[in-house]
Amino acid sequence: MRIAIYPGSFDPLTNGHLDVVQRAAKLFDRVIVAVAKNESKHALFTLAERVAMVKKAVADLPNVEADSFDCLLVEYVVARKARAIVRGLRAVSDFEFEFQLALMNRKLEENVETIFMMPKDTYTFLSSRIVKEIARLGGDVSQFVPPNVQIALQKKLKPAKK
Repeated sequence: MRIAIYPGSFDPLTNGHLDVVQRAAKLFDRVIVAVAKNESKHALFTLAERVAMVKKAVADLPNVEADSFDCLLVEYVVARKARAIVRGLRAVSDFEFEFQLALMNRKLEENVETIFMMPKDTYTFLSSRIVKEIARLGGDVSQFVPPNVQIALQKKLKPAKK
């Protein structure tokens, strides 16, 4: 079975992330969306909330599951018996950092490959940070995130007073 891990903080999951998941699901037998526990990032949503949002957003994809991890990514990949890490690239500016990560992961575990995927061009500008800022200021994020994530953002954030 060809298993791929799509790691990230997903704070929150965007339609760009979801597009990469859907594309990866066509290429692999199983895709695990692995939500990273990263204390240094000061996430808006808890790890449990992020995993729950991902689970709901991918519920219609039978070969996709959501999980979390708090170890080295390659250790998690090996533990889940996966062979590939899927990484999304929005722009050329993402490539240098992602390339360095891929080389380090290969050095740590030579049997794990990194696959770079681009989302649809309509999502290349999209990031979780931008979505949170729009939502924080009371803007409409419905075209940028799955419906369950939009609801979660509305509950979590109060629009700024003008």
